[in-house]
Amino acid sequence: MKLAENDNPVRATWLADQGFRLDPGPFVSEGYAARRFLQRLAHTELLGDVVERIFYGGRSRRQWTSHPEYGVPFLGSADIFEADLSHLPMVTRQSSVDNSRISLEPGWTLVTRSGMTAGRVTYGRLSMQGAACSEHVIRVVPNPAKVPAGYLYVSLASRFGIPIIRGGIFGTSVRHIEPDHLARMPIPRLGGKVEAQIDSLIQDAIQLRQRFEDGIQASTQDLFKSAGLSELLDFRWQGQSRDLEFSAKPTPTTIRALNFGPRALHIRSILQSVPYRTLGSLCAPGTLGRGGRFKRVDSNPGHGVRLVGQRHGFWLRPEGRWILLDGSDLAAVRAQDETVLIASQGTLGEGEVFCRPILVTGEWVNRYVFSEHFLRVVPADQEFPGAYLFAFLRSEAAFRMLRSMSVGGKQQDIHPGLRAELPVPVCTASDRERIAETVRQAYRDRDEADRKEDLAFALLDEAVREAAR
Repeated sequence: MKLAENDNPVRATWLADQGFRLDPGPFVSEGYAARRFLQRLAHTELLGDVVERIFYGGRSRRQWTSHPEYGVPFLGSADIFEADLSHLPMVTRQSSVDNSRISLEPGWTLVTRSGMTAGRVTYGRLSMQGAACSEHVIRVVPNPAKVPAGYLYVSLASRFGIPIIRGGIFGTSVRHIEPDHLARMPIPRLGGKVEAQIDSLIQDAIQLRQRFEDGIQASTQDLFKSAGLSELLDFRWQGQSRDLEFSAKPTPTTIRALNFGPRALHIRSILQSVPYRTLGSLCAPGTLGRGGRFKRVDSNPGHGVRLVGQRHGFWLRPEGRWILLDGSDLAAVRAQDETVLIASQGTLGEGEVFCRPILVTGEWVNRYVFSEHFLRVVPADQEFPGAYLFAFLRSEAAFRMLRSMSVGGKQQDIHPGLRAELPVPVCTASDRERIAETVRQAYRDRDEADRKEDLAFALLDEAVREAAR
């Protein structure tokens, strides 16, 4: 049952606004309550009055390419939330020329506008410069002379902004938000000092997130160069001959043709041309497997644990699902520090996360638990820490090798025997430590970015509530 908040009770003026209706629906609506709360502030402005424009890219013809020199990254409405943007598909530069409205710029606030996930908010990061983006994302372009970009983002993504945005959703089977709906949103104005402080925190967070992306990409490049495998740094899977008309000798392990594809076997031969260890030999006994299965019992936010699945695990700020767990079930879904989690169920679409890894370290160890659909990679040998394994497993070469080990029907899985035989380059002890430390620093930067962003939201919440008294 939904209740009105104690610090924002239903007022007599609300009854008049709603024609003196006595049913509770309009008055416990989060969007309506947020609007009425903001009306108590001395100074608010409409979003349309403080921005340069609010728009979305519109539909256009997309020409896809796999060559970085001819293309730019393309982000869908879910991709804008991902932490690592290095694996995005690409559209040709001409596609951006033909429709300049699809391009993104750092500092813009991005709002998903259609589908079941309409109303989510994030901001344009430095790595999005010049990237193309779907028509399903609204771009809010701030006017720096009227409102700081970081403050505008926090206002829209706050506990006051999100309900109002989602309150403008309309439609049945396909829900939508239109730019005109956003333009009528009230934006609290709290004075230059508070707004500048919030903006500064967000700008710091943007820089830290770029350092995170740069750091994990640099770790992978360092690993392959140190192992003498530079040829795999720019390995273009789509540029290789397709796996057609090849012969293979089935084994007791598998008879599936996909597991014997020449392109994947070529990568394996290159990896095995240098000193290597198999992934199975590097993992603690019994850990190279999926998590435990359990019954999900939903709980209120803050009570229980937040469960993260394969889709949200790759996001900057996973939303997850609050559930109640204890005992052995809780232990089965927790991940210890520097555990690599690989999305191990899905389909073979190029844009799917199936076989992509994430690293659990820092704040995430205690903040989240993870679904059984993640393959747990827990190193047993301290000479090969999880941060080092992550630097390898996030590479294109490892991704294609894992994809070639697929088994199953509609929902694919990674073959247990084949994944244990995945070759992992050894490198020297000093190289491994340097590479692992690069990854660790990147994740420390990510945690710091989260902390600054949380502080920005806390400052806004406190300032708005103080101004509304």
